[in-house]
Amino acid sequence: MAEAIGVSHRAYHSYEKGQRGLPVEALVALGDSFEIDIAWVLLGTKAIRAGHDFEALKRIETELDQHLTSEGIKIKSEKRGAIVARWYQSHVEGREVSDDDVHTWIELVRE
Repeated sequence: MAEAIGVSHRAYHSYEKGQRGLPVEALVALGDSFEIDIAWVLLGTKAIRAGHDFEALKRIETELDQHLTSEGIKIKSEKRGAIVARWYQSHVEGREVSDDDVHTWIELVRE
C-alpha cells in the first residue's frame, strides 16, 4: 500500500495508526490506484449521506474559483478539490470558515 501511494512504509504505518494525517498527494494516489471515493476517505459515512447541501457546495466552489481567478492563482484540480472538501466539511460540521482559513489552505497547496 505504501508503495502504491508513494510514501515510506513508516509513514504509511503512522497514517494507519492515526498518528499522522494523510497528505493530499497520497490521497490522490490512493484514489487513482484503487479507484476509491476520496470524499469517503476524508468524511467517512458523512460522505454518503443523502442530505448533502449541494447549494452550499456550489457556493463554496464558486467562491473559491472567484478568489483564485481574481488573485491569478493556479492550482491543480485535485488540490482545488482538497480545499473544497475541507471547506465543505467545515460547513457540514457547523464551523465558520474565515478568509484567513481559505488563504492558508491555498498557500499550502500552491504550485
